[in-house]
Amino acid sequence: MSEEAVRPNVGALDLTVRIAGMVAYAVGLWFYIQVFGLPKQAIEVVICIWLGTVAWDVRRPVREHLIFLRDWWPPFVVFLAYLYSRGLSDDLGIFSVHVTAPADGDRWLFGGTLPTEFLQQHLCGSPCDRSMSPRWYDVALTTVYYSHFFAALGVGAFLWKRNRPAWVRYMRRYLTVISVGVICFVVYPAAPPWMASRDGAIPEDVNRITGRGWFDLASKHGSGGTAQQHVSAVGNQVAAMPSLHAALAILVALWGVTHLRSHWRWVLLLYPAAMMFMLVYYAEHYVVDEIAGALLVVVVMAGWTLWERSRPSREVEEEPQLFSTM
Repeated sequence: MSEEAVRPNVGALDLTVRIAGMVAYAVGLWFYIQVFGLPKQAIEVVICIWLGTVAWDVRRPVREHLIFLRDWWPPFVVFLAYLYSRGLSDDLGIFSVHVTAPADGDRWLFGGTLPTEFLQQHLCGSPCDRSMSPRWYDVALTTVYYSHFFAALGVGAFLWKRNRPAWVRYMRRYLTVISVGVICFVVYPAAPPWMASRDGAIPEDVNRITGRGWFDLASKHGSGGTAQQHVSAVGNQVAAMPSLHAALAILVALWGVTHLRSHWRWVLLLYPAAMMFMLVYYAEHYVVDEIAGALLVVVVMAGWTLWERSRPSREVEEEPQLFSTM
């Protein structure tokens, strides 16, 4: 049989195996979510991404799949440190929690009005409760909220598969943002709007309605309030300044805008805009938290860009390492 006659069969076999692998991965992920809930920790997401790459190229040798673990172990260590250190501001008790200052900052920016209270009164109702029937934009905004847990890492996984040097540069910025964020959480613990209102520290009546958009979706399937419990933030409750939700959304958008060439790349800016709007509306963050997150991203991106431009030209030709050249 000629080589030309064999190639189509090999291609068909590769496609069949790839489809089978992705179906098995999707089924396994569905069962995982049913048992453990939606993945919200970076460590969980990285493992899910790795298993996805295995399923996509399941016919490749095992040693090639282990390359992912070799490249991603430094970020994995950072994620592990982030997971167990972001609650230090609660446990250490060195710095007092800032409750009223962020709220005062928002009122100063908006002429005495607290944006969260204004948005909830006009978009949710008064009183506003997450168990109320959601509107269409609540479903969209809750989905935007959850995207925080995988969007930035998804970009990293895509770059790892397609452009390893770009992956290194992106992960440097990503890991720096979350590392500096953890330091800020310890030095400046700040209560989000929902906590300040709950404890009576601010007069405004605002509620945490993060999972409101998925409440009815859960109720229709007999799971009651499970969805909004799964999607609500975990970990350090006073890790509000700066907002990493806003910061990572801005990082993803700025990276895309500065590295893509399509005129449609500017649409990416809608992502951080929606994320920041949602965070204020859902009482997860003040506007000043988001401004701090934006400034953090700008400083980190500018700093790394200047540092990389100062390196010898050989780094452009050779594949850089994530930490050995930092």
